[in-house]
Amino acid sequence: MEILRNLQLTGAAARPFLLDVYYVPSGKPKPIVLFAHGFKGFKDWGHWDLIARQFAEAGFVFIKFNFSHNGTTLAAPTDFADLEAFGQNNYSKELNDLQAVLTWLHHGDERLPAEEADLGRIHLIGHSRGGAISIIYASQDERISSLLTWASVASLDYAWKTPGMIAKWETDGQYEVVNGRTGQQMPIYFQMYRDYKAREEAMDVNRALQRLDIPMLILHGTADPAVPASAAEALQEGKTDAQLHLIEGADHVFGGQHPFEKDALPPHSQKLVEQSLQFLNSL
Repeated sequence: MEILRNLQLTGAAARPFLLDVYYVPSGKPKPIVLFAHGFKGFKDWGHWDLIARQFAEAGFVFIKFNFSHNGTTLAAPTDFADLEAFGQNNYSKELNDLQAVLTWLHHGDERLPAEEADLGRIHLIGHSRGGAISIIYASQDERISSLLTWASVASLDYAWKTPGMIAKWETDGQYEVVNGRTGQQMPIYFQMYRDYKAREEAMDVNRALQRLDIPMLILHGTADPAVPASAAEALQEGKTDAQLHLIEGADHVFGGQHPFEKDALPPHSQKLVEQSLQFLNSL
């Protein structure tokens, strides 16, 4: 297996980010899978590496990347070492980062030989908030052949429903979320809400779903404590021809954790991969 780690691209606001590529060389073009992580996530989290390897072994080019403003850095891609960047993140920047990955793919990189990657078959997977970002992006870029969401949120305004929160957020300039793993207080600046409101119609997940005319698979765990399975059902209501599979007993990360030191995927993650591959191979 060929693994290209930490290739450097330039993303939103000219901020660099890192990208990994997994594939088994064969001299034949293979479909491409792009994986977009979620909120407080990163490409090297937990068992994403093992999942990437399984997709590569199944005949895909699997690409995972860090969003440019996810809080990691080039020097520390597995740590939230730049909370200022994290605070400056927004949905527009994440969409721009996905665009940068597509541009990189089509521009060509000698480290990923052209004969190994089929640019006519690009499949997009988004986890958690990355699922909603992927839905919006796929509705705008006809180069995406199919879409898969893993434990995706159904709306990008889900965090702003508390009465009085917006006014307080604007007054304070930021609010903070706690990273349960590291204990860090992670800021989210009010610019994120301004960006969302300025592009509210374009950021409407349901509208994006109605524009989608490509195959879609929705996967979600029934025991997800972060994003309830009802979010998956809401996504299917927006795109009624999407396939929906609930994984009984699975949590938000399908049994994964960080760090992940096992040699095999947890049963729920194995089911996630199997159902994803079954869907992709049926296209």
